[in-house]
Amino acid sequence: MRDYMAFCASLVVFLLFLGNGVNCEDPYRFITWKITYGDIYPLGVKQQGILINGQFPGPQIDAVTNENLIISVYNYLREPFLISWNGIQQRRNSWQDGVYGTSCPIPPGKNFTYALQVKDQIGSYFYFPSLGFHKAAGAFGGIRIWSRPRIPVPFPPPAGDFTVLAGDWYKRNHYQLREILGGGHNLPFPDGLLINGRGWNGYTFTVDPGKTYRFRISNVGLTTSINFRIQGHKMKLVEVEGSHTLQNTYSDLDIHLGQSYSVLVTADQPVKDYYIVVSSRFTKPVLATTAILHYSNSWQGVSGPIPSGPTTQIDWSLNQARSIRWNLTASGPRPNPQGSYHYGMIKTSRTITLANSGPIINRKQRYAVNGVSFIPADTPLKVADYFNIPGVFSLGSMPSSPSWGNAYLQTAVMSANFREFIEIVFQNWEDTVQSWHIDGHSFFVVGMDGGQWTPASRARYNLRDTVARCTTQVYPKSWTAIYMALDNVGMWNIRSENWARQYLGQQFYLRVYSSAHSWRDELPIPKNALLCGRARGRRTRPL
Repeated sequence: MRDYMAFCASLVVFLLFLGNGVNCEDPYRFITWKITYGDIYPLGVKQQGILINGQFPGPQIDAVTNENLIISVYNYLREPFLISWNGIQQRRNSWQDGVYGTSCPIPPGKNFTYALQVKDQIGSYFYFPSLGFHKAAGAFGGIRIWSRPRIPVPFPPPAGDFTVLAGDWYKRNHYQLREILGGGHNLPFPDGLLINGRGWNGYTFTVDPGKTYRFRISNVGLTTSINFRIQGHKMKLVEVEGSHTLQNTYSDLDIHLGQSYSVLVTADQPVKDYYIVVSSRFTKPVLATTAILHYSNSWQGVSGPIPSGPTTQIDWSLNQARSIRWNLTASGPRPNPQGSYHYGMIKTSRTITLANSGPIINRKQRYAVNGVSFIPADTPLKVADYFNIPGVFSLGSMPSSPSWGNAYLQTAVMSANFREFIEIVFQNWEDTVQSWHIDGHSFFVVGMDGGQWTPASRARYNLRDTVARCTTQVYPKSWTAIYMALDNVGMWNIRSENWARQYLGQQFYLRVYSSAHSWRDELPIPKNALLCGRARGRRTRPL
């Protein structure tokens, strides 16, 4: 009888994973997270942080291409909680994206199990809490997706692999920051920068002389672009958000909000300790912090001034961004050579222009896209769409070109069709660098330049070997253009990675629709989906 009951329990678990869209032909990993408050001291001052399994930053996630991740999240906070997966495409499965437009929050004292598959992906990413400005309190961590053993990687295996989570930080807690934003004000200047949750010289990376190491660097901050450099060492860029790159060598790298880069660093300098420096970009004053690169046989600590880096130079950053190219001969995760997808030869079906702005609406500071400042609905948009609940959102409420009238509040959703190939132009007329992220997709950054984009700007596009990624910067008074295949049905968040701007409305949702209503195109609602708002009391579906 005991064996029979164990068999039945295993069968139920199997069916649950199948119903949640997990591919049981591929390996899976089980992860359990407990989300709690805890004391942290990132800038030397006691703060209330949000911890995962008692850790700040949270635990590293490791997976191999196509593996399934079953992540059970237990919310021990006093407020609802959601977690999202920056750069994980959630193929056919926007239900698992972990933003409020697709998922009901996990209530206090409750749990939810995410069922993700890292389908056809490799590379460096991170997860973060997407609700309630929790990102200002922690609960973020790194994601490494490794290539399958038989897929060649275009560089020798490094001696070690380090995750670097860097970004700006505030001494105020997330409640206080949320109150500032809710009162109609932008955030003050950050109090400092962190590397893996620590301040000055607070974190050490140990290396052996003569060996080469991989550093995966993500900007997990709230408001600030950063520059990353290692004293006396060069960095060979090898991967950007899942794309193997031409292996250019850099002395330092600009990393904008939400972006992730992988570099190789060889410990080929005289034996001692060296500064690893992160400094803010395009800010006055310039913030900086350091970690330590420690040679394993070194007895000599860091010394001297920290190496200087760029500060407010835009042209320098723009030229570096243009130098980052796709490695056309590298194998991809499917496998296929990266250059086999000739994006520059595909005719786009339409052009969408997205212009950011910072309007005052109802005497409060807001941020907007094409004159529309996003406000969350009372029901997640994907859930309302599934149940055909009227009045939650309207398709077409997000215009596809800038509006020059007065800005207004709206739950903005743009409609698009499955398998369209589109051009998006991000137009930035403000004096600050913008950073844009698109969930569920990667896109080709075909061009960026100063001034106003016009159709003539296409003559300067890179239609051969630009990098494919999920987050791109737009420099002040400038534009950035991307090509994107809408190959993933679902409800997808397009947002500013400046978390204050996102919180105050610089975001919207793109509904990629297939009339086939087939599991081939999109997985059904998970059996364990949380239902809230106007969907409360409804049923998901039988197993």
